[in-house]
Amino acid sequence: MEEKSSCACSIKIAEGAKETDLRKKGVFLGLALIGWWVLYQQLLPAAHWVTYSLFGLPLGTHLADATAFFLYDVPKVFMLLILIVFGVGLLRSFFTPEKTRDILAGKRESAGNVLAALLGIATPFCTCSAIPLFIGFVEAGIPLGVTFSFLISAPMINEIALVLLYGLFGWKVAFLYLATGLSIAILSGWIIGRLHLEKQVEDWVYEIRSGLRPLVLDTLTWSGRIEYALQAVKDIVGKVWIYIIGGIAVGAIIHGYVPVGFMASIMGKEAWWSVPLAVVLGVPMYANAAGIIPVVQALLGKGAALGTVLAFMMAVIGLSLPETIILRKVLKPQLIAVFIGVVTAGILAVGFLFNAVL
Repeated sequence: MEEKSSCACSIKIAEGAKETDLRKKGVFLGLALIGWWVLYQQLLPAAHWVTYSLFGLPLGTHLADATAFFLYDVPKVFMLLILIVFGVGLLRSFFTPEKTRDILAGKRESAGNVLAALLGIATPFCTCSAIPLFIGFVEAGIPLGVTFSFLISAPMINEIALVLLYGLFGWKVAFLYLATGLSIAILSGWIIGRLHLEKQVEDWVYEIRSGLRPLVLDTLTWSGRIEYALQAVKDIVGKVWIYIIGGIAVGAIIHGYVPVGFMASIMGKEAWWSVPLAVVLGVPMYANAAGIIPVVQALLGKGAALGTVLAFMMAVIGLSLPETIILRKVLKPQLIAVFIGVVTAGILAVGFLFNAVL
């Protein structure tokens, strides 16, 4: 009896410690969010003070404009990124690759395409996850078209890009990016499904079992999920910071030195070839979404058309050369070509459509 009583007391003590730890983390996160908001409001005045008072750069010069842009955007993008990655980290603690696969298994193609595209937003798996995810989906009997809707949506509708677009340009541009990206993922997957290209998947994919190891996330407490999200911030920001600074530096140069008329002439509505050119330029680029957003901001500020810029961004994110090379390990050349062709056609349609109506 004494042993049982001792065990019960130990369990209660452990549970009490977990609750105390969770409360402490909740208070810390609440105070951190307040501090984040106060600091965020001071970024623009601070950037102007450093540029014009501390550095003494003359107002209106190219160097001053580029410097102010860089000093303002670097902390702004990093602050937005930390907040976004933490929130997405909490979300990802509920979605493992196995759970995503189970949700999609057994769904009809039309409904499956829509659900797969939506899950692609909520489960932002990286390019390196493409092969194990693809194998796992095939193993579960998920239709090829549904699988592609997910694989297109996951990188193209990047949650970091979505929230940064909202923070920089407002909800209309963010919504356009979300709606068009979803449409491309759904329609592309549906078209690929109609072509019945299952034989264009490498034979070995059908012959092996998925090597995915389940992530033990279902048993996490809220305290554990917060730790998981904080670790995601550390890992992701640690990997992409160089792309962010590089992208902002390019954006600063464009903002400060590129004439408005020049940019409008090569990426404006009147240049019909601007959309195909933007896609061609975007495909070979290997840039993180967080790093490409400042470039998008600078291009729009210099007179580039929204449709052209969206096409460029989607090509960089959704048709990246590294992902295509990785997918070649599981797809035969004909299916790779169809995948690239269908997605490219969708991106071109988005570019021309928004240049025509906006």
